[in-house]
Amino acid sequence: MTHLTYVFVHGLSGWGSYDERYKRFPYWGTWSGDLMEYLRNQGYECYAASVSPSGSAWDRACELYAQISGTRTDYGLAHSREYRHDRLGTDYTGRPLIPSWTADTRLVLIGHSFGGPTIRLFAHLLANGDPEEKNSPDVSPFFTGGMGKRIHSIVTLASPINGTTAYDLAEDESFDPSALKVSPYRRVLNKLMKKGSGITMDGRDERDYASYDMHVDNALRMNEIIRIPEYVYRYSVPFCITKRMPDGTCRPKRYIEALFAQKAGEMGIYTGVSKGGFVFDEHWQDNDGLVNTISEKAPLNEPSVLLDPAHIRPGIWNVFPTIQEDHVWPQGGLMHRHDVHEFYTRLLEIVSSVCE
Repeated sequence: MTHLTYVFVHGLSGWGSYDERYKRFPYWGTWSGDLMEYLRNQGYECYAASVSPSGSAWDRACELYAQISGTRTDYGLAHSREYRHDRLGTDYTGRPLIPSWTADTRLVLIGHSFGGPTIRLFAHLLANGDPEEKNSPDVSPFFTGGMGKRIHSIVTLASPINGTTAYDLAEDESFDPSALKVSPYRRVLNKLMKKGSGITMDGRDERDYASYDMHVDNALRMNEIIRIPEYVYRYSVPFCITKRMPDGTCRPKRYIEALFAQKAGEMGIYTGVSKGGFVFDEHWQDNDGLVNTISEKAPLNEPSVLLDPAHIRPGIWNVFPTIQEDHVWPQGGLMHRHDVHEFYTRLLEIVSSVCE
């Protein structure tokens, strides 16, 4: 039977096992204890990557490859020139994320929030490489492709697969959220969340940040580029913390993390059109406080089915039933405490059930 290696990739403003912070407050497991340790005790080989908290999906995918392969981060010659930053980054030689990276490796990539787009682009580059980078001097194997067989499956959790209107509505001058009733307490928390997000602009091109990739137009453009091999299993777990009201809009439920209440309310009443002409109708109003539920299910240009554990197929998105919780529930919560160990045990049981 094939041995699976599980690599967990955090979302925006997140952290992983290379970060000192993880030892004190694990991103995966938060209040219930380090999820990696728990799952290892259940017999699963699991690791928590540490990628840029604010970087683009491209930069984060390059960092993920360097950590898994135990090499120095190479963002690519063409990319680094276009987006104005150094080609080389942190060196993980001698301290790889996983102890063995060979042709026999079978990865299960699990991404929360923006970790989802990160692992999808990683899988694409690992399999196909990149035409602009392939001919660069001293090219990284990551950009030459041909390693798609090392990926068994990808799992996205509350991920902006098609972007999120949380960013688009903020730039829509026609949208007026003033009618939205949010308590002063929650408004203050919303401001604190923005202030303490840890996101900094460090001189890179504005297109080289997660915030750019999460605009719906840009996410849809990325979806047109990404091609993941048909033999890779893909799963998504969508979340929703809003409920449909008599007036047709969506409002956050009372047990939402207060940090997300205002944004959930804004997304729940928002309809409009993106700068690229994509229409946001009422189907985009249900959300988890940061990402639209419809965007978390599957790329709009790829087939999907509701998960049937008895009939899981590769090459198509197997969508879990929507979980009625907010965006940080998969971590274990922030101000609210959730024990997610049982959820992940079941998730990994399902993923490993199709391991030959």
